[in-house]
Amino acid sequence: MKTRISAIYIIAFAAGMMTANTAGAASHSDAPLIKQDPQANITDVYAFIGTRYNDAKQTVLNVIVQVRPFSEPGDGPHYDRFADDARYSIHITNPSTGETLTRYDFRFSAVDRGLKNLNTILSYGLGTEAGPIMTIDDARQNFTQIYRVRKKTETGIQTIGTNLLTGIPNVGGNVTPAYNDADGRAVSGATDFDSLDVYTQQAIQELPSGEVVFAGPRDDGFYADIPGIFDLLNIRILDNNGNPNDGLGQDGNGVSGFTGFNVLSFGIQIPIEDLKASSFSSVFFGDQEGVGVYASVSRRAIRLLKRNGTRLNAGPFVQVNRMGNPLFNEAFVALPDKDRFNRSSPKDDIRNFATYAENPELANLLNLVRNTKFVSNGREDLVNIFIPDVLRVVTTTGPVTLSGQKGFSRLGFLGEDTTNGVSSGFPNGRRLGDDVIDVALTALASGPDFNEITVVGDNVAENDIPFQQVFPYAATPHSGSNNRKDPQE
Repeated sequence: MKTRISAIYIIAFAAGMMTANTAGAASHSDAPLIKQDPQANITDVYAFIGTRYNDAKQTVLNVIVQVRPFSEPGDGPHYDRFADDARYSIHITNPSTGETLTRYDFRFSAVDRGLKNLNTILSYGLGTEAGPIMTIDDARQNFTQIYRVRKKTETGIQTIGTNLLTGIPNVGGNVTPAYNDADGRAVSGATDFDSLDVYTQQAIQELPSGEVVFAGPRDDGFYADIPGIFDLLNIRILDNNGNPNDGLGQDGNGVSGFTGFNVLSFGIQIPIEDLKASSFSSVFFGDQEGVGVYASVSRRAIRLLKRNGTRLNAGPFVQVNRMGNPLFNEAFVALPDKDRFNRSSPKDDIRNFATYAENPELANLLNLVRNTKFVSNGREDLVNIFIPDVLRVVTTTGPVTLSGQKGFSRLGFLGEDTTNGVSSGFPNGRRLGDDVIDVALTALASGPDFNEITVVGDNVAENDIPFQQVFPYAATPHSGSNNRKDPQE
């Protein structure tokens, strides 16, 4: 008798094989495949030492991860939601090896359930009542997404948070007034918890295990003239108005490609005493103690759409993207390896990807287009910064300076912004507001010996909206009906 194999299992097996062998991603546009999966696409990872959102005496590690690039603020009626079939993870690692020590997994509820009113086209502004939303999950908020958090350590996995509320999109002045000013524009720059809007306050949630978490829409805090950079270094990028003392690309003529867009953001505050710090060496700061941080997104190996419209997700989780340092995959890794990078682990970076840091093509491109003489091979200094691809955070500094505070410099130690002798920002972790493009290009131009610092940037020096100075730090999401892509600005 011939064995008959159902077509559904053949399709499912094929789908699983395709996912396991070809999926990949990271950052705004790091790899070809992740462009097809925006909800799983990590745009940025931030990690820095600060204080608990409601207790200035408790020191914590802040980790903020942002996904879903170029989220249009006015994309109603559904607006962007976290994928319900993805696992969003924050990894705390050994800073030298990249090996994960602790992993926090965020899983979100279904995007097509959780409705209070099935007989409307509106997700927000009409549930069992009509009108402005005054608190998260009130009667005017029709759709509510919730999530859970699991913590994985060497001793096992435990659920540390359930039924956690996700923050809501900024629909506009009529529906989400607490986000906006009288003109319907997002208000940001809170200096403490009490200054935050009520929606953000309610989305900050304490876990019984001691961590604090947040998830919800936020402004995209990455600012850079990426359009000009990839136009073979358009002259506006490095222009210095004829004044070489200013450095290259420091006069503000660039155009950020991220103005007015939102992202989806999730983050955690981890008590400093819960971290297992290890020693590592920094090319700029010498021997230090700290942790490594990166983020990943994974999907089930089998993803199947049935004819009746239901979805089947089965099999083990397969990593489809990852990110630690900004720019590495995007600006250093060559095209054939970009998706492979995103399927891999930082602990394998020294073997698989160190050559891209050691021999940076970007230096060659700068030399070709702008007639510079930057060193493009033998760059062990860049290997030290980018390999393994985790943000290395010195945990002995105490809370660092934040954007909007006295002494903050977007260039970190290059702008004399240090905390206990170490850079307050990138490449010591990364804060909201750090100008990672300028810092990375300056390192590229000034190494490997750094006898003379050559400041290089992209002529974009700030975000389009102030950051919060309290967890979750990312700025208020732009209003759907009146945002900063509008013609009046």
